[in-house]
Amino acid sequence: MISRTCESLEKAKNYCFLLLKFRPRSEYEIRERLKRKKFHEPIIKATLAFLKEKKFIDDEAFTQAWVDFRLKRPFGLRRIAQELRIKGIDKDIVAQVLEKTKQVYSEREAVVKIAKERLNRLKGIEPQTAKRRTLAYLLRRGFSPDAIIDALEQL
Repeated sequence: MISRTCESLEKAKNYCFLLLKFRPRSEYEIRERLKRKKFHEPIIKATLAFLKEKKFIDDEAFTQAWVDFRLKRPFGLRRIAQELRIKGIDKDIVAQVLEKTKQVYSEREAVVKIAKERLNRLKGIEPQTAKRRTLAYLLRRGFSPDAIIDALEQL
């Protein structure tokens, strides 16, 4: 029985290493993937404890990396926060990282830049329609409605 447990633990660790090879993952994502593979709860807990101890998973570092990656796309802070909630990140960690990010990232500047590009692409269309489409696009990207309206009025 003990050898079977050790074997299951090794399989779980190897599966996690495979997942982490492709991209960093949150603790919640790893837990859910292990559950989907039908690993037993004690094996899942032991695997997660091992990964956390060895710093293979760290929700704070994951959150910061996710925010940095998504801002390059660019996405709004609201959408990024929503994605992180879906990935099972604690709301306190999300709030802390986003607060730090707001000190160096201006969402309004990003919205103005994207809106200019979008409106230039839609030059041949009636101005009201172009404005409406740009607004919808920016909302889908997760930018705040206040920042979008300010940017569109500025342009």
